[in-house]
Amino acid sequence: MPDAAARDAPALAREIFGAQVDVAEKYWDWLAEAAVVRGLIGPREAPRLWERHLINCAVVSECLAEGESIVDIGSGAGLPGIPLAIARRDVRMTLVEPLLRRATFLEEVIADLGLAIEVVRGRAEESAVIDRVGGADVVTSRAVAPLDRLAKWSAPLIRTGGRLVALKGSSAAEEIGEHAEAVNRLGLVDLEVRECGADLLSVPTIVVVGTKVSVSKSKRRNRSSGRS
Repeated sequence: MPDAAARDAPALAREIFGAQVDVAEKYWDWLAEAAVVRGLIGPREAPRLWERHLINCAVVSECLAEGESIVDIGSGAGLPGIPLAIARRDVRMTLVEPLLRRATFLEEVIADLGLAIEVVRGRAEESAVIDRVGGADVVTSRAVAPLDRLAKWSAPLIRTGGRLVALKGSSAAEEIGEHAEAVNRLGLVDLEVRECGADLLSVPTIVVVGTKVSVSKSKRRNRSSGRS
């Protein structure tokens, strides 16, 4: 069993989650207990759930505008989607997860927390999933795949003018350098690295942000950028 004292939200979590901090604490319970038992979270993660998981994900709300529709692909135990939905009750969140045991876990958590989140079981690249959740303002993910593959799965779900917001680590700039051309061809352009929670965290959450344009417009940008 996790240390009961560790469940209490630290001051920073109270600042980020505000009036919803009690909901965040209930989600902590799910991550520390059921998620560990079901193999969704490693047992060594329990002592650092607040810093490494809940807060780390919630600060990405800086990248979201009011009332936007968000699709979190490969959601797993609900990261980053559930912390974002707790911190920002104004957004409309959908979690996409292909594995039944994980999707079942997500549905149980959402029901217990009383959150208005939809769970879609399937892979992001499947036509049925694209038909159901495509046209999102933002598609997010955490530790799902390298940027080129992630863009291939994310781009079809994003409306023109919408954004990719992918949680990445210290390799974010390197991934952009390596995969920018392939990602641009998919219609995701203006890739940049942002640090979320920089004023709050000793180690900010690093995200890659890109804007969705039509593929034809992306091709024109590629040709233009290739001229001397």
